[in-house]
Amino acid sequence: MRAKQFFGITVLDKNVNEVGKIEDVEIDTETGAVTTIIISLKKGILSNDSIEVDFDKIETIGDYILLNTEISKDDDEEEAEQVTVEVEEE
Repeated sequence: MRAKQFFGITVLDKNVNEVGKIEDVEIDTETGAVTTIIISLKKGILSNDSIEVDFDKIETIGDYILLNTEISKDDDEEEAEQVTVEVEEE
């Protein structure tokens, strides 16, 4: 696989939940090995949040990248506020 093919690949966690897409990688300059992948999180159209995942957390690389760890998006998302509306009857 060429490096340019790696970027934009969809990343799935160990529960096969879509996490996001490969945005960038970090490379060890001494060995030339990829050490970390940067994933642009799938949160919304205007979102540009990203996370770093160690390369050893990758289970397989193919049409998708499957991680051997779970990525919880609940930690990053804001909880919706519950609103109660009371209606007065006439």
